[in-house]
Amino acid sequence: MKKRFFIIVVLAIFGGGYYAWTQWSEADEGGALTLYGNVDIREVQLGFRVSGRLQQMQSEEGDAVEEGTLLAVLDDQPFVEALAVADARVQESTARLQRFNTGSRPQEIQQARETVKETQAAFDNARRDLARQKELVASKIGTQRLLDNARSQFDQTKARLAASKEVLALALEGSRQEDIAGAEAALAAALAQRQQFETRLGDTKLYSPSAGIVMTRSREPGAMLGVGTPVYTVSLAQKVYVRAYVDEPSLGFAVPGASVTIVTDTQGKQYTGQIGFVSPRAEFTPKSVETQALRTDLVYRLRIVVTNADEFLRQGMPVTVVLLEN
Repeated sequence: MKKRFFIIVVLAIFGGGYYAWTQWSEADEGGALTLYGNVDIREVQLGFRVSGRLQQMQSEEGDAVEEGTLLAVLDDQPFVEALAVADARVQESTARLQRFNTGSRPQEIQQARETVKETQAAFDNARRDLARQKELVASKIGTQRLLDNARSQFDQTKARLAASKEVLALALEGSRQEDIAGAEAALAAALAQRQQFETRLGDTKLYSPSAGIVMTRSREPGAMLGVGTPVYTVSLAQKVYVRAYVDEPSLGFAVPGASVTIVTDTQGKQYTGQIGFVSPRAEFTPKSVETQALRTDLVYRLRIVVTNADEFLRQGMPVTVVLLEN
């Protein structure tokens, strides 16, 4: 019994000494504050802004891609045809506006003048005939019916002459400003529609927005895709972050802009970083984070930007963060 009690006492002393040593090494030795966290690499799901049939997939899972790398292509034939229709509408609207701006052609103006001459001659003839019929009726030679016919012919030719003169005046004046404004608006709408279809045609090609690694390839050629359907998931190469947590007593040392050293378990590789964000809200320590404090303690989340990240940093990798206290 005494031997067992002695062993328990020795273990308790050893455990207490080890705990005291770890606390001293974490917060006091060399003025360094040691934190624990995980690598946080952002990922983006990529999809097309238009729907259609998937024609080509250019990358496989694990491929390294650069910014602007072509990843996938949709069948663009429907978009090419729609753009051709939009081009035709632009040409039609352009021609209409040009016609309004140009006004009547010389041949049309000349034709209007000839029409005026013709109706003027008919009007003069009808006027003379009406005068003769009036004289005949006054002399009791003519009839009232012939006089009425002459008056009717006179009125008709007079109206035709007035109309032909208006046509000539419009031909000489050109198009109305309202017609020109309407044609300009129609052309602007046609150009905007053409630009829209041109953009949609360009959207049949999917490019990587940044350098990174292809994590998942979600679709295969031949699949029908809706707008925004994920095709690839790319893990971005820049920027790489570390998500760490600091307790309240040490919060004063974790200030934005502070430089840190980041150490991985893999061959003890070291990286440099800078604190970029300190959460204003306290939270309980996540279960995935290994700390020497109780898990029920409140901590504050830090986002640390790794300034010399390389391909050896992986999503979720546990790291040790050393912050030199001021």
